[in-house]
Amino acid sequence: MEKRWDTVGEVMTHAVIAVGRDTSFQEIAEILQRWRISAAPVLTGDGRVIGVVSEADLLTAQDQAPESAENLTAGQLMSVPAVTVHADSPTAEAARAMARGHLKRLPVIDEEDRLVGIVSRGDLLKVHLRTDEDLAQQVRFELLAALGPAYASAVDVHVEEGRITLTGSLPEAAPKALLERLVRAVPGVVDAEARLTAVSGDQEPVTS
Repeated sequence: MEKRWDTVGEVMTHAVIAVGRDTSFQEIAEILQRWRISAAPVLTGDGRVIGVVSEADLLTAQDQAPESAENLTAGQLMSVPAVTVHADSPTAEAARAMARGHLKRLPVIDEEDRLVGIVSRGDLLKVHLRTDEDLAQQVRFELLAALGPAYASAVDVHVEEGRITLTGSLPEAAPKALLERLVRAVPGVVDAEARLTAVSGDQEPVTS
């Protein structure tokens, strides 16, 4: 059976390079260079993520205070709050968070905010290298399961670069917001919008 890679936990990297809040400027720079990464999560003593420190944070500190930057610690340099994602979150949610924040990777946390992994753009390519037609087919299947054949056939699925637009009609009992969340949960979908006309239960769906 083909693996669907539905959740962040299925694609994330478990080994993570992280630093403590007291890690020095110089130590951070050496860690980023040694491991060839652009940023690292900042953790408390019990492993909770409290921020992220990046090459950009180091360069900004050097630019603003060149004489004192090297005396700063990760807790003073880090960007807060950290943009994180849970292991059981849909991969599409992680992709949207990266796109909104122009980020290359996200720390993955558990229900107590403890670090359990990291997910990168490269990890998400496992599911996001999908054609628009492939996405459309899976969205139609999900709509069929949620609405049934009669109403699913009345919904047109348009896809452009991973963005889904639903047009047509649907029963009043099927809120647009729920359908949008259903579609966004499909691996590879970047965003979804339902432009649908509601019809009462005694009306026949309008097919195109």
